[in-house]
This record gives sequence, C-alpha cells and structure tokens, in this order.
Amino acid sequence: MVQRGLNPADYQLIRSRRKTLSVEVGKRGIIIRAPLHVSDAEIRSFVAGHENWIRKHAEEYEKKAGEPEKSPADRLSPQDLRSLADQALTVIPERVAYYAPKVGVTYGRITIRNQRTRWGSCSAKGNLNFNCLLMLAPPQVLDSVIVHELCHRIEMNHSGRFYEEVLRVFPDYWKWHGWLKKNGPELIRRMTG
Repeated sequence: MVQRGLNPADYQLIRSRRKTLSVEVGKRGIIIRAPLHVSDAEIRSFVAGHENWIRKHAEEYEKKAGEPEKSPADRLSPQDLRSLADQALTVIPERVAYYAPKVGVTYGRITIRNQRTRWGSCSAKGNLNFNCLLMLAPPQVLDSVIVHELCHRIEMNHSGRFYEEVLRVFPDYWKWHGWLKKNGPELIRRMTG
C-alpha cells in the first residue's frame, strides 16, 4: 500500500527525452517518467501534487491483482467476435463518414480487426483499421478513436498540433481516451481469455 509522503524509494524514476512529467501505476509499481532537464525538486513537487491519484490507483491495482480470474463465461467466443466485427462494419464506416468532413480529410479503406494491442491505426495512404472490441465501449469512445485516426491524415505523429486538431473536433477526447485506457485492458482480456 502507498503511504502518505512518497519519497524516491517508493517509485522508479525514468528520465528520457520526453517533454512532460507523467506517472504510471501497475505491475512494475509506481513509475515516474521525467524529461532529462527536470530537477529532483520539480519531480518531488510533481509526485506530491499527484499523491492522492497515485495512492488511489495503487490501491485499485492491488485490489484488482487479488481478484480471481474471469470465468470462461466472460470470454468472447469466435461467434461473439464475428458478431462484433459485423456490427463494427455497419457502425464504424458511418461514424468515419460523419467525422472526416469535420476533420477536413479524406480516407481510404476501412478494415475491422480483432487486435490485442491497438484500437485503431491510420496508414500513410489513409487506410484505417479499427478494433471490433470498440463495439463493447461507449459510443463516445469509438468516436474518440475515429477522430484520433482521422487526425493522423493531417499529422502523422502525436505532437501538440496533432492533439489541437483532435480537441478542435472532439473536445471531450481526453475524458473518453481515459475511459479506454482504464477499461480497455479488460475488454482485451475477454478476447484473449
């Protein structure tokens, strides 16, 4: 359990050429990622400012780690996955067609896949791939992924300009991106069993 007054012994610090400070809580414990130029004092201040969040997520992680494995009934059968893919083939092209003019881009082929690591992708030619498991998420999550991929038609990176485009079209992006980050691993576990 994470106690109040986190000190450097409570977390792993990883410095890199990143631009911002971030925190992760998971299997490897608490990880603070920091830009090379940030001082130890700034890192301590960042950790102190996020202590409640870190504590809450560490407790949630420990609780989840102690829960029993999901039963086979919670796993998706091949028929379930086919049904989700069929549903996605109907829903996703409509949503892409709705958002593409708002983003101001064109696109190529749309493919639906059963992916274990990605929710969506956009090729240099503008072909779009989406995970059929998005059909199990709230519609806003699907829209956030679609807008994200369409914005790669403007910026093939995750720069500040890229996220400006995403937020211009979909102002609630971070809220639903957060939902997917929190709940997405559980959806993928249902597929992989």
